[in-house]
Amino acid sequence: MSLIPVQEGEIQVGSPLAWSIFDQDGQLLMMEGETVATEDQLLLLMDHCPLRTLVWEEGEPETLPGEPEKESKAPGEEAFLFADMRLKVGDRLQIQPPAQLTQERFTVRLIGYLDGQSILVTPPYANGLRLPLQEGETIIIRYFSGQNAFGFSATINKISKLPYEYFHLSFPEAVQGMIIRKAPRVRTRIITSVLKTDQAPGTDPKSAIIANVSASGALLDGRQPLGAKGDVLRLAFRVHLHNVDALLSVNGVIRAVFEDDNPNPGRPAFIHHGIEFQDLEPNDSVILQSLIYQQMVENPHALT
Repeated sequence: MSLIPVQEGEIQVGSPLAWSIFDQDGQLLMMEGETVATEDQLLLLMDHCPLRTLVWEEGEPETLPGEPEKESKAPGEEAFLFADMRLKVGDRLQIQPPAQLTQERFTVRLIGYLDGQSILVTPPYANGLRLPLQEGETIIIRYFSGQNAFGFSATINKISKLPYEYFHLSFPEAVQGMIIRKAPRVRTRIITSVLKTDQAPGTDPKSAIIANVSASGALLDGRQPLGAKGDVLRLAFRVHLHNVDALLSVNGVIRAVFEDDNPNPGRPAFIHHGIEFQDLEPNDSVILQSLIYQQMVENPHALT
């Protein structure tokens, strides 16, 4: 299940939810069809950075492009051309096999394509063995690029074994996609030192984990409170980009503070802090964007 952030305005007080809502750990918060009763309930829900499923997962594969269209589209859904994805040889794609085979998804690489004719990809593997897909079966392909999420259905036209194994897929007539209007957020486990900007010089910093990050903010997990809502923090952390380490030092204001509702027995509960970055230097912004893009391409499941 691929999840994206719920946008402001997508949930209305008194209106049934169009999709189920999940927290950052993928736990269900509210079911599709439930109603947010009050403004306070809505604010509390948004403080937890809720997530929902991508548009094309809210219907069965037969409603994807190339099949009869639904009479109405979900908000944010758009039609794209294959060229709009700007795929390059070696790009990672995500394959969803037929549901009767498995519910898992697998990463393959693009070998090449002939416009309007066929797409060539490496076969998907599970536990060292090629997935037992057959010619004629329909699969779903997904690709994340920047702030865009794309998906289309394709038929396995031919499984070639020479000179090496690869799949010939049908070329899509249309591509379904969504522009993720807010900055995409990816899961991380980055250790950061934290100081409140109004603390006296020489104060020892606290430690926290950056649980997820976007170009505009982050979620910090700490064993103790790092500050109160409205406080400005100074974060110092190291990121690894394509075999190069980069040290970032950025300011962020605390927008939300909340604790684990159901902490694991025997483990201390985390205190979560929603941070909005402030006055990012251009170089820091570029590094964060590169980190997010690298995670989206190399680990699509990290997208939240």
